[in-house]
Amino acid sequence: MMAIGKAPAGLRLLPVGPDNRSQALALQLGPGQSGLVASNRDSLREARRDPDAQPRLVLNGDQAVGFLMYDASPGEDEARLYRFMIDRTQQRKGLGRAALRLVLDEIARLDHVIRISICYEPSNEAARRLYTSAGFIETGLDEDGEMIALLELRP
Repeated sequence: MMAIGKAPAGLRLLPVGPDNRSQALALQLGPGQSGLVASNRDSLREARRDPDAQPRLVLNGDQAVGFLMYDASPGEDEARLYRFMIDRTQQRKGLGRAALRLVLDEIARLDHVIRISICYEPSNEAARRLYTSAGFIETGLDEDGEMIALLELRP
């Protein structure tokens, strides 16, 4: 499915709940990244209203290093990965690639999902490199001017 390597042994995804919400809120984007993804606070607020939202904390051992959120509604064959961030102190260590591998594997285990989509700012070259390395193919811009990329899991 993708060229991304194996995740470090201690890296894992954990659903965000009351016991670890503060860890997700403490994560910070790097300089110049704040306009590229919604805040974790806004994402968790959205997840409370949307039963299909799946917020995940990215942990390396016991340390929170990232946050992501996806929607894999049972009635649809496409999952949407619509939040993905690694804390500014943990960037450039390969954790983003490894966390992406984990979430794609988690989503691929859902029998009803045949493809995954993601949207990102066209100017975000780091995101473009990450997602294309995972096998996502850009399909064009959405109505908000964000790039849409798709990963086919099954025909």
